[in-house]
Amino acid sequence: MVPTVTRATSAPQVTMQGVAVPAESVNPTEFFRRTRRHTATESQASYDSDDPQPTITFPLLRSDILAGITIRFVGSLTTVDGTGAVATTRRWIYDMIKAARFSANGVSNLVNVSGAKLKAREVMKKGDLDDRGVSRVIAGATVTQGTLSMASESWGVGSAETAIADATYDIDVVWQVPVAEDEIDLAGAIFLATSSTDLSLSIDLATPAELFVLTGDAAVSLTGSFQIESTKYSIPIAGGQIVVPDLSLFHSLIQSRTTAISNAENEPVIVGSGAGQSLLRIFWQVWNGAGTAATPLAQTDTNFGLQAWRYGSNETPDRIVSGARMRQKAERLTNCDIGGQYGFALIDFASENAFRDVVDLGTTAEFRLVATIAAGVSLASPGLEYVTEKVYLSGKAA
Repeated sequence: MVPTVTRATSAPQVTMQGVAVPAESVNPTEFFRRTRRHTATESQASYDSDDPQPTITFPLLRSDILAGITIRFVGSLTTVDGTGAVATTRRWIYDMIKAARFSANGVSNLVNVSGAKLKAREVMKKGDLDDRGVSRVIAGATVTQGTLSMASESWGVGSAETAIADATYDIDVVWQVPVAEDEIDLAGAIFLATSSTDLSLSIDLATPAELFVLTGDAAVSLTGSFQIESTKYSIPIAGGQIVVPDLSLFHSLIQSRTTAISNAENEPVIVGSGAGQSLLRIFWQVWNGAGTAATPLAQTDTNFGLQAWRYGSNETPDRIVSGARMRQKAERLTNCDIGGQYGFALIDFASENAFRDVVDLGTTAEFRLVATIAAGVSLASPGLEYVTEKVYLSGKAA
């Protein structure tokens, strides 16, 4: 007789973000009752503008559930005028990060945005984050609101500041990379407690020529270090097995740019839209001017007319009639004057009732952004930079 062989039946599994997890382990209520939040320094890397690195890639520890990443740069800026002068561009200081790129579990660039866009998104998500009274110099004027800055940060010198005196200035700035859409339900957080997790954080850095304008034999030296800190949530054990929340979603924050801009109603098609995606918010700036002279256009009636989003043949659900009105609406939503010095426009579908208001990109074909630039604006090498923030089921394309 052939002996009977009894095989153990494997427990049902679900795949979340490309990682197989026992189905009975998915218990959000039990997870949030037992988990603990903790922060840790993951890695750091030095930076020297005399020997600049175009890209720095940081290792991240594979443990727990990753909700967010903090990037901090701390260092100093030394300026020497010599026979010339030192000035900064409008990309100083937050866009010294040209692109922060985060990828996980086979999905490239879940986050791919510049540093200033990260700062703007932070105030959009945290309406109680207040920059009022924080004094910075922007384009020769002292600004006390709409700087996107915290009092604990140090820019060293102003943005678009000219005739900078010879000195050594302290620099200390931070950016938040939102891996999860929020830290309440952890939608989009990444499960890391497996060796099969694929994880990558890279930052592309602006060149010194993009941050500074030097004449004569003037010189600058920017040195310091980037420090990477993570916010994670522990994975508890109950009944002899791990307990995790629903991690079936990915969260993405993607920046794109178009230069097909004119003094008219511009209507670029938003790239990357498709079925299975929910749009949480879209925000944008128009940069005007060639090279180091580029500056964001403020949201004023002089600069902008109708701004909106559109889909299908001509469906336009939200219409903001002018730049000044957009600036007012954006400030009300974010508690920050993001439309002033930085010229951000914002349409936020998730600020009040995400369940009701988010846009299903599978049912809004040909999703377009509408940005009308007034006829009197003198344009030189303009570019519209926009950011889409979405959530979508793992396995769907971003």
